[in-house]
Amino acid sequence: MSAPEAQTERPAPPARKGGTAALGWILTIGLDVVAPIITYHQLRDHGWSEFAALLLSSVWPVVDSAVNLAWRRKLDEFAVVTLVFLVITAVVSLIGAHSARALLIKDSGVTGLFGLLCLASLLAPRPLMFYFGRKFATDGTPASTAWWNGLWQYEGFRRTMTVMTTVWGVVYLVEAGVRIALAFVVDTDTMVVVSPVMIYTVLGCLGVWTAMYGKRSQAEGERRAAEAAAEADAGASAA
Repeated sequence: MSAPEAQTERPAPPARKGGTAALGWILTIGLDVVAPIITYHQLRDHGWSEFAALLLSSVWPVVDSAVNLAWRRKLDEFAVVTLVFLVITAVVSLIGAHSARALLIKDSGVTGLFGLLCLASLLAPRPLMFYFGRKFATDGTPASTAWWNGLWQYEGFRRTMTVMTTVWGVVYLVEAGVRIALAFVVDTDTMVVVSPVMIYTVLGCLGVWTAMYGKRSQAEGERRAAEAAAEADAGASAA
């Protein structure tokens, strides 16, 4: 831990604006999650191809990005990642055979690509979970965004974001590998049920672990800051 971090306690987050946060989450969930799913299934029910349906459903995250850009004068990384994820899914759907088993394997490949994206982001200035964390931990206002960005100066915070991103990347690579293997040994009707169950189970477990690890890391950082402050006070008193 660096000297500045040892001597400075992390600032508390600014008060969240409930109305702004609620509206932001309604837009995010509605445009990045609900609208693409509804659009995809509606188009598929009306005879559209898998690729065309995925491509058109990817318009909604673009709309979300445009709304955030107009509203907050900044691009929403969460919407960008969602868009990239949908585009990857659309591209993967064009590759190879189009049997039921092949589609299940492709679906698993997409989560594997997300795992690779997490690990690749470790080479970037800030890992992927930093941006996901900012989306979930702030209400998107300039004050809360500045607070989150300012936490990057602390070594403990940087380590936490790196560990989270690494765990998400590795877990999704393993999950994809397991589902691909199961697609070859489990009948398709069973796998159609097992596959989404695995997806949401893994996501839920990662979400719980992330919340617990984040709280533990924050408590550890506060404890070290308090110890450093106590040592500094003792040194000043002795002097």
